[in-house]
Amino acid sequence: MENFRKESDLLGELNVPIDAYYGVQTQRAIDNFKISGQLLSSYPYFIKGLAFVKKAAAKTNYELGLLDESLYFTIAAACDDIIAGKFHEQFPVDMIQGGAGTSINMNANEVIANIVLEKLGKNKGEYEFCSPNDHINLSQSTNDAYPTAIKMGLLQMNEGLADRLQKIVSAFRAKGEEFQDVIKMGRTQLQDAVPMTLGQEFEAYAANLEEDISKLNNNADLFVEVNMGATAIGTGLNAPVGYADLCAKNLARITGFPIVSAPNLVEATPDTGSYVIYSSAMKRLAVKLSKICNDLRLLSSGPRAGLFEINLPPMQPGSSIMPGKVNPVIPEVVNQVCFKVIGNDLTVTFAAEAGQLQLNVMEPVLSHAIMENINFLSNALDTLREKCIVGITANKEVCLNMVKHSIGIVTALNPYIGYKQSTQIAKEALESGNSVYNLVLQKGILSQEKLDEILDPKNMLKPHNK
Repeated sequence: MENFRKESDLLGELNVPIDAYYGVQTQRAIDNFKISGQLLSSYPYFIKGLAFVKKAAAKTNYELGLLDESLYFTIAAACDDIIAGKFHEQFPVDMIQGGAGTSINMNANEVIANIVLEKLGKNKGEYEFCSPNDHINLSQSTNDAYPTAIKMGLLQMNEGLADRLQKIVSAFRAKGEEFQDVIKMGRTQLQDAVPMTLGQEFEAYAANLEEDISKLNNNADLFVEVNMGATAIGTGLNAPVGYADLCAKNLARITGFPIVSAPNLVEATPDTGSYVIYSSAMKRLAVKLSKICNDLRLLSSGPRAGLFEINLPPMQPGSSIMPGKVNPVIPEVVNQVCFKVIGNDLTVTFAAEAGQLQLNVMEPVLSHAIMENINFLSNALDTLREKCIVGITANKEVCLNMVKHSIGIVTALNPYIGYKQSTQIAKEALESGNSVYNLVLQKGILSQEKLDEILDPKNMLKPHNK
């Protein structure tokens, strides 16, 4: 027992590891919630968000005369340690838990209180000098501190996700420039359509993903509205007059984000609409990213019996039985990440819908799903860019030969010989194996000079006058 200290709460006494900065309520959460195996300590930005909130609350309480100067500055210093990355291992509770986040809030309260006690030269657990509830949680409830901390974490995490997305957009754009002279067939419904360049295809991927940077950032802007000062249900019980607005201003100064107090704290306390719309933006990104990975796998299929228009960097042997086989493992893993993100979005939807009356108790699984998605997407974007996109090469001759032998180029003849005659030429070419080019000349429909001009692939890459 010498390795433990005793702490007590509503339910009685419990042994806590003697060196732990967390306390009895955290220990109960460790014992009760062995669920996902993904601990709060795995989400550093969430921990920093908790420290931001507790520092802003302490500053507000000090400015309103509820904390003495010495204790305030010590609490602030403890929060700064956590913001700097220290003590994160002291947050061992499972991300998915009952209690509407109370265990996570108390984990933060206890850790900060014991850091303060250590700075004051006291022993851990001597809460009469600095209490997790009476000092660190002063003028707060889990129901305002916890969702505000989630939002502070998500604002930080979104910055990283948007940055990674911008980097892969730039990588696709660079490939678009590299492949701007590679002529190939475009396809609709997996059938030959009309010519294009491989550069146009990759630039389209860049433009497609670039749209989502602003979508993510705009939706993340909803997180700047917080309900600090709402306490339990939004009425502000046990918070002093002026606390809500002042705390929001302090939080803005500390984080650098334009934090504001929600205009209606009773409405804001159970509301999870901002999470739903941000999650939907990630789902949109996942859907787009997965489609692009599908394309990369198709375009690189083969090498002898597929499209084989591009080469993906070979990353590992592809089979335990088929010698020489190399699989598109990077697009494959990104596809799977996208499936996970789409599934987590449904979790967010159900969790948001499950709110009742003045609180949504499902915020733990909701926040975990969103933060997991940000981490998954961030890692997937880096992996796809570094291990796939930047190393893609084009099979220029394969692409050009497909254009030359495609039935699809007959579309360019429509304005000159009409749809009906173009259809007849296409059908005969398909049935006979002859080329569109040869059939038009054999039938004397157009001169060779005019036909060469019309069917030059480079003339079919953009609008032009007849």
